[in-house]
Amino acid sequence: MKILIADQISDAGIEYLNQQPEFEIMEAFGSDPVQLKKLVADVAAIIVRSDTKITAEIIDAAKSLQVIARAGVGVDNVDLEAATQRGIVVMNAPSGNTNATAELTFTHMLCSARPITQADASMRKGQWERQKFFGRELFGKTVGILGLGRVGSGVAKRAQSFGMTVITYDPYLTPERGQALEVESVDFEVLLERSDFITVHMPLTDTSRGLIDAEAISRMKDGVRIINCARGGIVVEADLMAALRSGKISAAGLDVFEQEPVPLESELRKQPGLVLTPHLGASTIEAQRSVGMEAARGVTNLLKKGIISNALNMPSVELGTLKILKPYLELGEKLGMVLQQIVEPHVQKIRITYWGKIINLDTLPLSRCIQSGYLRNISGERVNEVNAPHYMKRLGIKVIVTQSDSERDYTELVRVEAIGAEKKVSSVQGTLVGKRHSPRIVGINRREVESRLEGKLLIFENKDEPGIVGMVGTLLGKDSVNIASMSLSRNTLGGLALTVLQMDNLPSKETLEELASHPAIEKIHLVEL
Repeated sequence: MKILIADQISDAGIEYLNQQPEFEIMEAFGSDPVQLKKLVADVAAIIVRSDTKITAEIIDAAKSLQVIARAGVGVDNVDLEAATQRGIVVMNAPSGNTNATAELTFTHMLCSARPITQADASMRKGQWERQKFFGRELFGKTVGILGLGRVGSGVAKRAQSFGMTVITYDPYLTPERGQALEVESVDFEVLLERSDFITVHMPLTDTSRGLIDAEAISRMKDGVRIINCARGGIVVEADLMAALRSGKISAAGLDVFEQEPVPLESELRKQPGLVLTPHLGASTIEAQRSVGMEAARGVTNLLKKGIISNALNMPSVELGTLKILKPYLELGEKLGMVLQQIVEPHVQKIRITYWGKIINLDTLPLSRCIQSGYLRNISGERVNEVNAPHYMKRLGIKVIVTQSDSERDYTELVRVEAIGAEKKVSSVQGTLVGKRHSPRIVGINRREVESRLEGKLLIFENKDEPGIVGMVGTLLGKDSVNIASMSLSRNTLGGLALTVLQMDNLPSKETLEELASHPAIEKIHLVEL
């Protein structure tokens, strides 16, 4: 498998990849888009930092691409939507620069509280202006942290060690996590009103873009200090400078900007009270080694073991969890495949229901596998767990996932239902059986049957009358089709019977047509797994 390293990563990361005998490593630092399109034709992975842009055009040219890894946090230089549509995993390296960015943030906080850079510039001019450079202490002050992820949490710990009160706004923070970090979660407006220092640690999204603007600044304390080492564009630079000039904001520190590099003529360069650094969040020896190794390990684990970590377009699964989930993932994919081949047309909804111990696991990867299996014969080989939800939306199919604690005959059970335009429901349900956790189908259309989920299945409903099983067996025998197993059930005596035959080989078109035309057979489906 070929791995293209488009930007320079740490020597340790490259060495780690070179130690994998399955990989062929191509170093192509600084390649332009035209060169890159040629190089990616048969690569399985691309590793980038910030310089190389992985556009939809490049993704389309990479026919064998499975993963794009960013040796860093943000993936602004990767077309995430195009990669997702192609079923390509996009991952980053969020842990590697956590300490470096948290420490840089705190450096900016200290420099905003004490005018260190200004005093240094004055000293270098031969001046001694002790009275000019009075500052403030961090002790006893309140810091408002916008976003309490890895870096935000690191800043919170450092602030607490300085005796600061930590409040945070993070709509995704669980109460348990907040309590563990000993921080107070507040609304965005409350954070603006109470904070002496505000530091940003959010990704740049449609909701966070321009979050700190003139209106937000107007609600802050007079003399507040603002730090942004996260992403440019979250703080509106023009509004920040206006507030610095008016004194509403007493000092600020920026490591990220709306436009990078910052233009030479930018007013930011001339603004007193503003400390600027050129996107140095991950610029430590330790961080560079760490993000390079994290990206290299992520690519290796995915390509060699199927383990997905730090993915931005699908759920990440740890190795221990993957071992537990693996048989369920196979079960889910096959249930989805069976359902699609027996379903009524014009499906509007897919409803997935889980029972038993399985609800204690992370079922999101399993739900994606079910969708992937359902789409396998519809959307071709390119569909997988990454892009299955995208394809479902494109088809207009709504996916609903529920959990149930009602009693069932099985310790664990998965039911998948397809609901049509006229509310017609087709369903399959399955479980794992035995020490080997073999996937079994145990119900079709709410009827109890049992069959292994492998090979070729012939599923038919017929009027419950004598001779049907014999007739089917005779026709298949004449066609040299060997039956491996059979399961049947009926709703009522003389009503409708349901039969599942597992076969070693496929019947001919003529045999299927003869079976389908029999007056006792209501429906017949050939399922291939």
